[in-house]
Amino acid sequence: MDSFLFEDCDLAQSQAQSILQDTLSGANDGELFVERSQSESLVFDDGRLKSANFDSSRGFGLRCVAGEMTGFAQATDMTPSALKNAAAAVSLVKAGHEATDSTAPPRTNKRLYPDIDPVASPVFGDKVALLQEIDAFCRAMDPSVVQVSVSMAGSRRAIAILKAGLAPYTDERPLVRLNISITVERDGRRESGYGGGGGRVPYDYYLSAENWKAVARESFRQATVNLDSVPAPAGEMDVVLGPGWPGVLLHEAIGHGLEGDFIRKGSSAFTGMIGERVASPGVTVVDDGTLDGRRGSLTMDDEGTPTSRTTLIEDGILKGFMQDRLNARLLGVAETGNGRRETFAHAPMPRMTNTFMLGGDKDPSEIIADLKDGIYAVNFGGGQVDITNGKFVFQCTEAYRVRNGKIEEPVKGATLIGDGPTVLTQIRHIGNDLELDPGIGVCGKAGQGVPVGVGQPTLYVERMTIGGSEG
Repeated sequence: MDSFLFEDCDLAQSQAQSILQDTLSGANDGELFVERSQSESLVFDDGRLKSANFDSSRGFGLRCVAGEMTGFAQATDMTPSALKNAAAAVSLVKAGHEATDSTAPPRTNKRLYPDIDPVASPVFGDKVALLQEIDAFCRAMDPSVVQVSVSMAGSRRAIAILKAGLAPYTDERPLVRLNISITVERDGRRESGYGGGGGRVPYDYYLSAENWKAVARESFRQATVNLDSVPAPAGEMDVVLGPGWPGVLLHEAIGHGLEGDFIRKGSSAFTGMIGERVASPGVTVVDDGTLDGRRGSLTMDDEGTPTSRTTLIEDGILKGFMQDRLNARLLGVAETGNGRRETFAHAPMPRMTNTFMLGGDKDPSEIIADLKDGIYAVNFGGGQVDITNGKFVFQCTEAYRVRNGKIEEPVKGATLIGDGPTVLTQIRHIGNDLELDPGIGVCGKAGQGVPVGVGQPTLYVERMTIGGSEG
C-alpha cells in the first residue's frame, strides 16, 4: 500500500527516504507523513438532493523535532523539489542542536477495521435512491412532520509514515456516517429531533432498513418530546446524566485537560496531580483507541505508534495522561498512541480517541429514584470549555424534570454549568449501563478536527448549576 501512495507522482519512495534521512540527521524525531484520501457527502433536504460533494486529495507533511522545537511543512505537490524545499524549511529548528533520533514506534499486525472504500460502495445512484427512501419514510410517519434532512458521508484515508531508514508504517482508514433530522409542528410550534451513527465499518449496517428506520423513529421521538417541553428551571440542583452521548461532557470538561501537551505546559487543571484523588470513589475513565470499528479507533496513531487502552483515572485516583511522542519524551514517560492530526497538512498533537467512564454497580432506575428534585439530561448539543480550569457550559437537547424519583415533564433551554474537576468529585452514583455514543463525535483542538468516541453509564451528579429559560 505504501507504493500506492507514491504512484502517479514525480516523487519516488526511495527519493523521499533519502531526503528524509538527511533532514532528520541530528534531530530528536520526525517523519514524512504521506496521505491519499477520498471523501463523499450527500445531503437530501426539503424533498430533494441538496448537495453532493466529492473530494480527492494527496499530499505530504514533513516534520522535524529538535528538543521542544518543531519544524513542519506540507505540500500537495508530490515532487522531489517540493520535498527538498520543505526539508530546508523544517531543518532550521536543528540549528545548534545535535541529538540521536528517538526510538522508532513498535509495529503492530492488528486490524481494527476492514479494507473497504465507502466512497465506491454503494454506488452513487444507490445512495441517492436510499436517501430518497429515507426521506419518504420520515415524512409518512406522522402529519406533524414538516421538514426532513438526511445526510450520509464516507471517506477512505490511505497513509504512510516514513521514518529515517525504516520501512513505512501504513494504514487504510474507512469512515462512514448517517444522520437524520426531523422537524415537527403542532399549533404553530416547531421542534426538531436528531439521530445518527457511524464508524470505521462498511455502510452495510448503517444503511440497512432495520437500522435507518430505528434512527428515523428516534429522531421523530425526540422532536415530539420537545413539542411538549416547558421552560427549564434555573438554579443549583442535582442532575442525572443519561448513558452514552452525554459522555461528551466528560470528554470536553476533563478529557482535554488530560492530554500531554497541556500537562507539560502546566496549563491543565490536572498538572502535577498524578496519584492524587481527583474524582469520587468508583470513577474510572479510560481512553481506548483499540475498539474494533469505533469512530475514534485507529490501528496506529498518526506518528506510527499503536493505539492502546490508557487508564486516566482509576477509582477516583489520577493515573495517567494521553501522550504523543514529543510530549512523552519531554515528560520522560511512554507514548500512548494519541498523536493525531486532521490531515497531512497538520502536525500531530496529543488527542483523544474513544474516551469514556466505566460502569458502576447501580441500576439506572435506582439512580433516578434517588433524585428528589432535579434534572435528567439525556442528550446534549453544543458546549464551551476552558481547559485551563475545566469550566464548561453545555446545552441539553433532551432533558426532563424529576420530582420524588419520577421522570415528569420535558424541559427546554436547560444548560449545565460547572467545571470538570469539581463535577468529578460530586458523582454520587454510577450506573451499570455503560454505553458508547452511536458514532457522531468530532473533536476540535487548535483548529484541527478529528473523529472521536465518547461514553459513560448513567451518572448522578450533586449540586450542578442549571441555566434555565423559566421566567
